[in-house]
Amino acid sequence: MSAEQEENLDSVIADLVDDDEEEKEQASAPSSPLEQMETPEDVEFSGPPVELTDRAADQVRKIRSDEDLDDELHLRVAVEGGGCSGLSYKLGFDYKSDDDELLISHGIEIIVDPKHMMYLKGISIDYPDGLDARGFTFDNPNASETCGCGSSFAT
Repeated sequence: MSAEQEENLDSVIADLVDDDEEEKEQASAPSSPLEQMETPEDVEFSGPPVELTDRAADQVRKIRSDEDLDDELHLRVAVEGGGCSGLSYKLGFDYKSDDDELLISHGIEIIVDPKHMMYLKGISIDYPDGLDARGFTFDNPNASETCGCGSSFAT
């Protein structure tokens, strides 16, 4: 093998090793900016951190009944990166983890990851059922701006 061929082979091998290291770094990187956040220890919660209106609580009960959900499932309120304003709300049923905060509003058990609480503290979730609005809506005092549909926000 000539010196030029050896040099080319060394270059190819070095590129492959660099690619493998980059893939490992990307695989170990958190998939969401929220996963990188640490839970602040000094956050104080006064008043209801997450509140459902009567209509929202009734709708959650209806969904739970219609879907015949496991009693161990709780309503999870969360945020995720994305949406036209930066962060989007997420609602769904999930099992409680050891890290979750358990809240109760109108008899509905709500779970929230403490990392999300700084974005959700004081939020009121409603379920209007009229001609101009239908579905869960969010009134978040922490939002500095919201999108037109109300499903995403920025702080």
